[in-house]
Amino acid sequence: MCGVFGIINHKDAANLVYLGLYALQHRGQESAGIATISHDAIASDTNLGEPIGSSGAGEQIIAPGAPQIHVEKEMGHVADIFTHERLTRLPGNTAIGHVRYSTAGGSMLCNAQPIVAATSKGLIALSHNGNLINGAELRHELEQEGAIFNTMSDTEVMVHLIARSKERDLERALIDALSRVRGAYSIAMLSAGRVYAARDPYGFRPLVLGRLDDSLVVSSETCAFDLIGAEAIREVRAGEIVAMECPDRLRVVHQFQSTREARCIFEHVYFSRPDSVIFGKNVAEVRKRFGAQLAREHPVDADVVIPVPDSGVFAAVGYAQESGIPFEFGLVRNHYVGRTFIEPKQTIRNFGVKVKLNPVRGIIAGKRVILIDDSIVRGTTSKKIVRMLKQFGATEVHMRVSSPPTTGPCYYGIDTPQRRELIASGNSVEEIRRFIEADSLGYLSEEGMLNAVANGGDPQRLYCTACFTGKYPVVREEAVEATAAVASS
Repeated sequence: MCGVFGIINHKDAANLVYLGLYALQHRGQESAGIATISHDAIASDTNLGEPIGSSGAGEQIIAPGAPQIHVEKEMGHVADIFTHERLTRLPGNTAIGHVRYSTAGGSMLCNAQPIVAATSKGLIALSHNGNLINGAELRHELEQEGAIFNTMSDTEVMVHLIARSKERDLERALIDALSRVRGAYSIAMLSAGRVYAARDPYGFRPLVLGRLDDSLVVSSETCAFDLIGAEAIREVRAGEIVAMECPDRLRVVHQFQSTREARCIFEHVYFSRPDSVIFGKNVAEVRKRFGAQLAREHPVDADVVIPVPDSGVFAAVGYAQESGIPFEFGLVRNHYVGRTFIEPKQTIRNFGVKVKLNPVRGIIAGKRVILIDDSIVRGTTSKKIVRMLKQFGATEVHMRVSSPPTTGPCYYGIDTPQRRELIASGNSVEEIRRFIEADSLGYLSEEGMLNAVANGGDPQRLYCTACFTGKYPVVREEAVEATAAVASS
C-alpha cells in the first residue's frame, strides 16, 4: 500500500509532485520522497555517492558529465516533510515521488523511496507500489554475486537488477529486470529525459497516465490528477512498460504477456480514494453497489443506517438507498488524530477507538442501528464500536460488511496480518457475531462483490480475491508464505 506519482516537462515539477503525493497520502503515511533530474552544471563541492544510494535527505546522485538527480525524503507526512526550502532544493522539469506504507522492509528512513542509483546505463530513481514474492530469493542471489544493499525494501532488488543487467541500454535493462521479478509492481522510474511507468503482468496495483497541458503525468490514482488539473488519458496496461518523453509523447516500450489479470479487489473495498477511477470504475460508485448488494443479501428491520467513517460511507449510502432505511452520520471521526498518542490507564473504556470515533447520541439513542464497515480484520475494533453504540443508547446493532470475510493475508503489497490473527480464518460468521457482540452480522458474498465490479469480462479472471478465497494467482500459497516470511524478517 504505497503511492507513486511522476511528471515530465513542467517547470514546477517538484511542486506538482508534492501536490500529487498530498492527494495520495492515504496510500502511505510512513515516509515520503521526491526525486528530480536537472541538467545544471555540477557543483564542485558535491560528491559522487555510492552506486546504490538513498539513505537520507538532501541527497545528490551524480555521474561525471551527466545530468544530476536531487532527492529529498523523510519519515512522516507529505505536508510536514516538504517545506518551501526543501522544494527549492529539487530543480528540474522532471520528477517522481513516493508515499510509503511498509510491507516488505521495516518502517525506517533507509527504506524511504524513491531509491536512486548511478549506473553504467545512466542515473535512475525508482518508486514502487507492490510486493515482489521472489524478492528475498533475488536479494540472496544478488548478495552472493557481491551486491551491497542499503535498504530492506524489495524495491532495491529491482534497482540492482537494472544496474547489473548485461543489457547495455537502459530500456532493455529495465525489461530484463522486470522479466525476473514476480509479484506486484506499479512503478515510476526517472531517468534523463524520460519517466518510465510499468505494471506487472497481473495488474495487481493501479497506475494511470495523464496530461497537464504539454506535460505528461503518471499516478497511482486519478484523484491526484484532479488536484493539479490534469486529464486522465488511460491506465498503464497490465504487463506494459511505457516511456513518457518530451515533448508530450507516450511510447510503449514493452508488453509482457499474462494468462489473466488479478486486479486487487481491495483497492475498491478500502484503499483507493472514493473520488478516484480505478480499473476503469469510479470507486465511490462501486462501493455504493457493494452496499446495495449487501442490502439485498442481508436485509434487516432497523431505524437508521450509519457508516464507520470514512471507508464505510459510500457502502452505507448504497445500503440505505436500496433498503429505504434513512442514512445518518451516527459516528463522527476525528481527522486530526496522530499516528501515536499517550493512552491513559484503564480509566477510559475503549479509549483507542473513542479517540478516533465518537457516536452522536441524538442519532442513535433508542434506535435499531445498521452499522456498515468495509471489512473486519481482527474483530477487536468492531467489538469496541458495537459496545460504544449500545452504551450511547442503540437498542440493536446489526453489523454489515461490504466485503467477504478476510481469511488470508495478502502477499502483493497490502499489510494484512498473518492468518492466525484474522478472526474469519478460524471462526464462523456466528462465532464472529458473538465475539463483536452484534445483534446480527452479514458479509457481502464473493459473487455479489465481483458482479459489482464486472466490466463485461469474467470478474473471476480480472480480480484478485485471495484475501477472501485463498486462491493466490501467482504461485501456491505455501511458497508465497515462505518467501514473504523471509522478506519481512
